[in-house]
Amino acid sequence: MSKQYGFQVGDSVVYPTHGVGKISAEENDTYGGIEVKVYVITFESNDMTLRIPKSRVDKAGLRPLCSSEFLDKALDVLSGKRIKLHKGMWSKRVQQYESKINSGDVIAIAEVIKELHSNIEKSERSYSEKIIYNDALERLAGEYAATCKVQMNEAINKINSKLN
Repeated sequence: MSKQYGFQVGDSVVYPTHGVGKISAEENDTYGGIEVKVYVITFESNDMTLRIPKSRVDKAGLRPLCSSEFLDKALDVLSGKRIKLHKGMWSKRVQQYESKINSGDVIAIAEVIKELHSNIEKSERSYSEKIIYNDALERLAGEYAATCKVQMNEAINKINSKLN
């Protein structure tokens, strides 16, 4: 079943593994002698441009920004009851966290932030834990900022206020 969203040039979209980007053009590219229609997506946060064949949009997971109502549900996760840190091997937890972040699901990303936030002030927090926390925070704040049309720092402040 196709979810064809009918994206237009100028639309803000979410690519699961890179976050919020903007469709800057629709072009025809040739690969191996085959002409392919592609969306050209720019990601200002990391100065990257990505080309996605229009026929592969569903498989790539490209989606429009979530609604403000759905975003509110993700923010409710942040202000909900405290989540215990999972015990077990850190390498396994890293894979789970990265999988949730790269899913593009704002609720799963909020769960990662909530779980890792309890350790944010502790000095024994590992470098990789800080990186994963910041990646999740940046991803959620990016979508919040784009959906609510606010600056990134304002979005981060909103998320932090929900956590506290």
